[in-house]
Amino acid sequence: MQMAIDMSNATGTRVTPVKGSPFRGAVRVPDLFRRGSVWKNYDGIVRVFNYKGHLMVARAQETEGALRSGGEESGSQEDSTYPSIGNVPRPDVIPWEDVIMVQAFGWDSCNHDGHWYSMVEKELSIIKSVQCTHVWLPPPSASVSKEGYLPTQYYDLSSRYGNFDSLVSLNRAILDQGMAPVADVVINHRCADAQDENGVWNTFRDDIPHPGARIDWGPWAITCNDPDFNGKGSRDTGDDYGPSPDLDHSNPKVQEGIIDWLRWLRSHVGFEGWRLDFVKGYDGESAKLYVSSTLQNGEFAVAEYWSDAAWTDGYLEYNQNAMRQRVCDWLDEAEYAAAFDFATKALLQEAVKNCEYDRMMDSEGKAPGLLGWWGERAVTFIDNHDTGSSQQHWPFPSEHVMQGYAYILTHPGIPCIFWEHLMESSEMGKSLCRLAMLRKSSGIKATSELEILAAEKDMYVARIDGKVMVKLGPRPDMGNLLPESGWELYCSGQDWAVWRSI
Repeated sequence: MQMAIDMSNATGTRVTPVKGSPFRGAVRVPDLFRRGSVWKNYDGIVRVFNYKGHLMVARAQETEGALRSGGEESGSQEDSTYPSIGNVPRPDVIPWEDVIMVQAFGWDSCNHDGHWYSMVEKELSIIKSVQCTHVWLPPPSASVSKEGYLPTQYYDLSSRYGNFDSLVSLNRAILDQGMAPVADVVINHRCADAQDENGVWNTFRDDIPHPGARIDWGPWAITCNDPDFNGKGSRDTGDDYGPSPDLDHSNPKVQEGIIDWLRWLRSHVGFEGWRLDFVKGYDGESAKLYVSSTLQNGEFAVAEYWSDAAWTDGYLEYNQNAMRQRVCDWLDEAEYAAAFDFATKALLQEAVKNCEYDRMMDSEGKAPGLLGWWGERAVTFIDNHDTGSSQQHWPFPSEHVMQGYAYILTHPGIPCIFWEHLMESSEMGKSLCRLAMLRKSSGIKATSELEILAAEKDMYVARIDGKVMVKLGPRPDMGNLLPESGWELYCSGQDWAVWRSI
């Protein structure tokens, strides 16, 4: 593709190649804005990043003029860039109570030279083997951060995971296997493309042609109490996100732009569900609007509401009711989304790490996490790209990971299996496969009946729907709780065992 670099903001500046750049065709613009500015070429679209990693105003255009500048009048655009995914059969909507999700990436999955989507496509048989119904994929849009969580222009799907074609190919393959692709939707914040007259990064471009409303927004789209980006919108309805401008989700133009983009992700890219990133940054009513406007038939949506757990001098308190109540309050507002069960993760990993299995029953005899209060809205998990992976912000003890999965794959709630655990070893993969098969064959659902038979320091025993029993902990003698007549040992490992009724 022949490219003509728009140097309207850099008259007389010499452009020189960057040696050793990992990006095809990347060039550096010396002293154009600030030291460290670099042009980076992603599949023919060139951007400039300053030393802080913020996207600059300069851009590249096709000589035929296919890419429009962000300075055009607002309004819909003709979609001449991306074809539709076509008539790929979409799976029937899966009831939330039957969902098993796989997170198909980790924090370092962006470091595969843009081939991550094709790598996942080759492993779909393994994902399918754990009875997966939904495949959670990384943020699809171009981003200041290579991991995708600082998005710039939503419709630019050239990322470090792959491009439009490889993403559509993956989604087609997922749909062909009867599973639903879930997009990681980062809409709390958006990185600006240009500075205003005061040098503040609060001007957004929209260079990729697409249907629907334009997203070349200005400071009016940023919350007025954002401390760094001089927004002129309404006050933020949630927590501030420091690295990037917080969007004003009460603004009709912002709402329209996000809704049109989400609809496009379904119609053109093949997604069938959303994982909403950092929803502590905006109110549940906004999430309700976005989900209800784009997933009208009850398709799956899950929110990351990472509420703080209660600690005392580094010791996790047994009672995490305040933590799960905050999530329930948000879910009441959002109405059409589930939420990740951070309370269950907190209590379960402390239980297995410190041999404190008495944590796993609350004062009412129920499970102590969100699943004990609202199983059909609680997405249980052991680790994800933030808590585990290479970040290790809050990792589950590696030697006890299978205890964790023995719990979440037999209990109420909506289980989510982490890619790095599924692919870690063939032995772990086989155990996850067997547990998932048992969950499905026994009809265990997010709303299943849980009967906790023991929650003591060194042993936890529970029966689910009268069909499955699970034991966690090092105690060798279960006494009269050992399943005998009418039960068979199904699978087991270090400090865990699962039985099924026969």
